[in-house]
Amino acid sequence: MHHVLVHVIAETQRHAGHADIVRELIDGTAGLLPRHDNLPPVDESWWRDHRRRVEQAALDASRGSS
Repeated sequence: MHHVLVHVIAETQRHAGHADIVRELIDGTAGLLPRHDNLPPVDESWWRDHRRRVEQAALDASRGSS
């Protein structure tokens, strides 16, 4: 039963993350609520650099490098 519960929790977390991405693509909002997005108070350049770092890490991982 423990194994099943852990699996269900992990799958729920993955799908919730996918739903967040889809919502952001549809309405352009991110975070918890429209007036309280619970995101860090950073500017557009920070997000651009963050996205670049995440994309680069994903590319590196897909190539098997670290």
